[in-house]
Amino acid sequence: MTAMAKKAKNFKKSKSGLYLSIGTTAFGAISVVKQARMAREENDTLRLIDAAVSAAAIVTGLAILYRELKRLGDDDVLLG
Repeated sequence: MTAMAKKAKNFKKSKSGLYLSIGTTAFGAISVVKQARMAREENDTLRLIDAAVSAAAIVTGLAILYRELKRLGDDDVLLG
């Protein structure tokens, strides 16, 4: 495996990869907010519950990514 292929494979474990994951996860929150608004307007309890569960999943995902970012520290695989 070439050096470039190794870097591409380990992108998710890098700071850049984690920042990208955090951004895409946070971007998913926009659709959850829209879903919650529609559910409130239509008084649809089931959709509101779905939006709440999705929001909890997004918050949990962001917390996990933040923890990984803190653990990564200075030993970034793309910089070394």
